[in-house]
Amino acid sequence: MGKYKVEIKKSAVKEIEHLPRKDMKAVLGRIESLYENPRPHDCKKLSGQEKYRIRCGSYRILYSIEDDILIVLIVKVGHRKRCLSESNWQ
Repeated sequence: MGKYKVEIKKSAVKEIEHLPRKDMKAVLGRIESLYENPRPHDCKKLSGQEKYRIRCGSYRILYSIEDDILIVLIVKVGHRKRCLSESNWQ
């Protein structure tokens, strides 16, 4: 499998910037791990969508994968309490 390019939507960048520094570092490290493996063993595919989510501590990272052009697009980053159901991720 080739190395994927990771892109982050502007809205997700703003969400990441508002995280506490310690959590921001952890989330960015988790996002960086998607370069090599965009479907880690703990990722969950969202039902009815071509999107995935992974956990990083108390946060969730929502992303889509375009295998044909090797791109992972980070769509949203949010606290688990505010993003409990998949319907809130749309």
